[in-house]
Amino acid sequence: EVQLVESGGGLVQPGGSLRLSCAASGFTVDDAAIGWFRQAPGQEREVISCLSSTTDGRTKTVDSVKGRFTISRDNAKNTVYLEMNSLKPEDTAVYYCAADPSGSAWLCLAPEYDVWGQGTQVTVSL
Repeated sequence: EVQLVESGGGLVQPGGSLRLSCAASGFTVDDAAIGWFRQAPGQEREVISCLSSTTDGRTKTVDSVKGRFTISRDNAKNTVYLEMNSLKPEDTAVYYCAADPSGSAWLCLAPEYDVWGQGTQVTVSL
């Protein structure tokens, strides 16, 4: 079965850090294009960062999190990560990882991705 399972969300104080994990099964993250998205209450889902296949090697990150969030992949563990530092209250949202196992996605648009995780809540608050 092709799926993504996320973990690592939680409550953190402003300025703190979290690392979200996204474990893949049924396909290899090495060949896949990966995206992290988030959705805050009452808002549309927005892209955070995208990673192309290992052979392509491109990364995109939106300006609002650039320098604070880092997307990465561990091919041996078949897992993708989102390292989040200097968290702000406005980062509060449900975070989703998504994958295009074919590796062809690159516009960082949600419709490009076929497989989605269940989402993990991140709350940044005192």
